[in-house]
Amino acid sequence: QVQLVESGGGLVQPGEYLELSCAASGTIFSTMGWYRQSSGKQRELVATIDRGGFTNYADSVKGRFTISRENAKNTVHLHMYSLKPEDTAVYYCNAKHMFSASEYWGQGTQVTVSS
Repeated sequence: QVQLVESGGGLVQPGEYLELSCAASGTIFSTMGWYRQSSGKQRELVATIDRGGFTNYADSVKGRFTISRENAKNTVHLHMYSLKPEDTAVYYCNAKHMFSASEYWGQGTQVTVSS
């Protein structure tokens, strides 16, 4: 059974740092990443990383967020620097199956940036 367990959300002030982690289990994953959804908006890509370390970022987070991955542990991290109020959202971990078209989602973790 595939499971994605997220951790690390919370309330921070503008300009502060927060790290999200996602531990995946149950199969081998190709691309892993983070998406977010704020109130009244569609879910959007934040950052992805493949097994080789190739990364992709949304323009809104480039230069502020860094995604990293530990393949042996099926774990992906999102390091969020210089957080802004507009980063407030529920952040979801996503992982794609290595050998099929299946993809999986975590339960979501709330990130709130407010003074």
